[in-house]
Amino acid sequence: MKSDKTQWPVLKGKATSFDIAYLAGVSQSTVSRALRDSPAVNQETKDKIFAIAKQLNYKVDKNASNLRKQRSGTLALLLFEDPTVDESQINPFFLSMLGSITRACSQRGHDLLVSFQQLSNDWHADYEDSKKADGIILLGYGDYKDYEEKLDTLLAQQTHFVCWGAEVLNHPEVTIRSNNLEGGKLAGQHLLGLGRRRFAFIGNASAGSPEFFDRYQGMLKAIAEAGIDESQVAQLDAISTEQAGFDAIMQLQAQGNDFDALFCASDLIAIGAMRALQKLGKRIPEDVAVVGFDDIPVASFSSPALTTIAQNTSLAGEMLVVNLLRLINHETVQLTEIEPKIVVRQSCGAQS
Repeated sequence: MKSDKTQWPVLKGKATSFDIAYLAGVSQSTVSRALRDSPAVNQETKDKIFAIAKQLNYKVDKNASNLRKQRSGTLALLLFEDPTVDESQINPFFLSMLGSITRACSQRGHDLLVSFQQLSNDWHADYEDSKKADGIILLGYGDYKDYEEKLDTLLAQQTHFVCWGAEVLNHPEVTIRSNNLEGGKLAGQHLLGLGRRRFAFIGNASAGSPEFFDRYQGMLKAIAEAGIDESQVAQLDAISTEQAGFDAIMQLQAQGNDFDALFCASDLIAIGAMRALQKLGKRIPEDVAVVGFDDIPVASFSSPALTTIAQNTSLAGEMLVVNLLRLINHETVQLTEIEPKIVVRQSCGAQS
């Protein structure tokens, strides 16, 4: 390593990695990776960081070793949500999965550390070199383009993690997911079977929301087989909240859209949409048959009870924990894609 003659200021008290980061003009996570000789940091930056660390007499805390070298017997669950008016709201779907994850951890002798995160936070560095957990489980909705960048960082750092949702490019083993295409197809086929021909879809249908987009594509595939083109489908973006579903229906109405079949990307969207339809004087299911996605507990108690595509949260939570532990132990992962099923209720005309 080249010698560095730069004289760094003398600090009061024990130097920290944040002090080194400030003097080197890099992030604290870069300092952490450099000090463990990660190939993700170029040699010039490493040399600079080592020189500053030596000048400051910085000592690496052995108890803050990275996730891959020591075991804490704890897994970390980081949960992300789209921003809502009431930030205390959590999608009930994730609450159901939280229960199954906690149970699966307990059965395998592990504790679970739960933390709520914002995508803007530097959470991908917080757990990288700490002894807080042996691995990370990621849950939540949000803009996948922002989320994906963080996942790429975790992959570069060789952090042990699994996530629920869209498949990580070239790394299917780190994702447990529902077969969203099949779920959307089930919804489309069911609505077609009721004789419906005028379709609408509420939910983000873009690369930023790949799970919702797959559900939309699955529905389109089903109705295409019945001769209905995508251009005939009314579609509006919406995040997974009741208010978003309500607002989307009002917007569709204002645009003059006429539909007798509504598929929503989540149950929360569907429940809000049904409330708006009822406010507009529409009868459910006589005028509009409605299908949601998730089968959250409140879906069976909505008025009318909501037909939905059920995701198996018990199996999902189990496989998130099982696969994370297998990754930590350098073993082959097991099931990664879970098949959905349709649960028919009164919003599509079921009598009970």
